[in-house]
Amino acid sequence: MPRLLAALAFTALALVAGPAHSAAETAPDALVRKSIDEVLALLKADKELQGGSPQKLYALVEEKVIPHFDFTRMTRLAVGRNWAQANDAQKASLTREFQTLLVRTYSTSLSQYRDQTIDVRPAKVAAGDKETFVKTVVKQSGGPSIPIDYGMELTDKGWKVYDVVVDGVSLVTTYRGSFNEQIQKSGIDGLVKTLADRNRSPEAPKAPVKVNLGK
Repeated sequence: MPRLLAALAFTALALVAGPAHSAAETAPDALVRKSIDEVLALLKADKELQGGSPQKLYALVEEKVIPHFDFTRMTRLAVGRNWAQANDAQKASLTREFQTLLVRTYSTSLSQYRDQTIDVRPAKVAAGDKETFVKTVVKQSGGPSIPIDYGMELTDKGWKVYDVVVDGVSLVTTYRGSFNEQIQKSGIDGLVKTLADRNRSPEAPKAPVKVNLGK
């Protein structure tokens, strides 16, 4: 299940040991490798996480994921050209609801981890580079390997993720089509309402193959 594996890697990447200034000094591929190793070890050891405990999964993601992802940039990229027509309040609402959607999606998907392994490839980062892609490969017994790339930017708080590309498919681009369609129908406020309604649903959203906000 490629998107479930992407969810695992998406969340695993966020576990960064040490304070923000240490993360800023660490090469992005080394950061990813250490992070994934630590999260996989935690998942293997914690039966409640494996069993899908919502409280523990949400706590893990909120503590470890949110500080290390640039949700504002992710939302801006997902909304695309329509971002310019949104006012500050709408941008804040869009970012909050999209973040909630992703956190719920990937918290639930973490419980699908079994015995997959993730190899991290060396990143190409020249002196002064502020952005790079860290390439990884998820290997699963009895199934094909799945490439997962992380778009990362160097900020004053360290390296942060702004996109996840699974088998050549960008997370933010995947959402952009459905977001644009919703905005054409009911405007920015309509998209905010659709996301908010989806986030209030008791059924956790699934990691997308095709995004359908109406379900």
